[in-house]
Amino acid sequence: MFDNLSTKLDKAFKTLKGQGSITEINVAATIKEIRRALVDADVNYKVAKEVTDKIKDEAMGRDVLTTVSPGQLMTKIVYDELTQLMGGTKEDVVLKGDPAVILLSGLQGSGKTTFAGKLATFIKKQNRTVLLVACDIYRPAAIDQLKVLGEQVGVEVYSEPENKNPVEISQNAIAYAKKNNKKVVIIDTAGRLAVDEQMMREIELVKRSINPSETLFVVDAMTGQDAVNTAKTFNDRLNFDGVVLTKLDGDARGGAALSIRAVVEKPIKFISTGEKMEALDMFYPDRMAQRILGMGDVISLVERAQQQFDEDEAKRINQKIRKNQFNFDDFLSQLEQIKKMGNLKDLVGMIPGMSKAIKDVEIDDDAFKPIEAIIKSMTPQERAQPELLNGSRRRRLAKGSGTDIQQVNNLMKQFEDMRKVMRTMNKMSSTKGGMQQMAKMMGMRGK
Repeated sequence: MFDNLSTKLDKAFKTLKGQGSITEINVAATIKEIRRALVDADVNYKVAKEVTDKIKDEAMGRDVLTTVSPGQLMTKIVYDELTQLMGGTKEDVVLKGDPAVILLSGLQGSGKTTFAGKLATFIKKQNRTVLLVACDIYRPAAIDQLKVLGEQVGVEVYSEPENKNPVEISQNAIAYAKKNNKKVVIIDTAGRLAVDEQMMREIELVKRSINPSETLFVVDAMTGQDAVNTAKTFNDRLNFDGVVLTKLDGDARGGAALSIRAVVEKPIKFISTGEKMEALDMFYPDRMAQRILGMGDVISLVERAQQQFDEDEAKRINQKIRKNQFNFDDFLSQLEQIKKMGNLKDLVGMIPGMSKAIKDVEIDDDAFKPIEAIIKSMTPQERAQPELLNGSRRRRLAKGSGTDIQQVNNLMKQFEDMRKVMRTMNKMSSTKGGMQQMAKMMGMRGK
């Protein structure tokens, strides 16, 4: 999402590259480029001016150390200011009460229902029982969509298809949750236009009647500055507690993420990418600033991996690697876990230095499909014993998977190379000499 902004900020910092010191002249040129980059990213002009004025004041008040270049110093100053602009620190969703009630609001098509399913998944992982409530009484498929998502994530959905009163439905759902020991209630409401007085009045009545512990405004990041203006209008009526930015994997310029906190004075609490129920992250301003500046976001990448890979599975795989028994069933299992982590381009972009490298590269989320097709065309015995896959069997796999023999051969070679690396790493890590060899490979001296 921030590719264009990242590129333009990088260009701005190059204004200082090779400069021996920070001066009013070279800072002015850099600030001009930064402001232009922010405005082009659809950041509110007033916000862009305020933040660049702060950057300028901070830069002019700094002495450049001999070990730090002016460009590096400016990057650090911009990082600090972007972090503060987006809120400074992460703010958790408030889950108070028995049950805790979360009310979702937003425009039509903002992704509220999908987010409801993602949020239920997120909270369920905290070992809390969740009840989803279908309060969109206007969109014909809304209740069915929520039920499909609820079934997908293993969460009960409460609905009253014949009742057209969202206040009653909400109150009845909370009473049902208390009776059935549900600890968190997530209420999915109808999308509404901020100019629709009747609909705005309706959601005000819902909020007043149930007194939720958390009211979240869900907004499509791809609507840019309009998202910020709409958030302000909704906040004036609802006084919500936090913002959820959806569709951050789309072709958005990023202005909403950068402006919304400053304009609405409410924190961004979650960011959502894609349709997968696991593709939901808490919003960390510092991590987002790192990604904007091309520094990657390794912490979020590791956290996503930890959510998908449980410790018992990791031990099982490690044992199979040690015994040289890692096979295609294990490989397929690992692929499934990686796919659950979210959009592939988004994941690769979290690796430091990679966001620029893949800026113009298309990474298809279906990239694993040919591999999966080949593996699923194998017999159980072939998956367990890859060495059985001779020429005739490989030709059969190519035909059965809709690929060609070259793709099958490439997969076999890559799989075998991966097994060799796994064996080597395990062997090296199990002995003192091995540790020294590993350190040597990484350019360090063993001690």
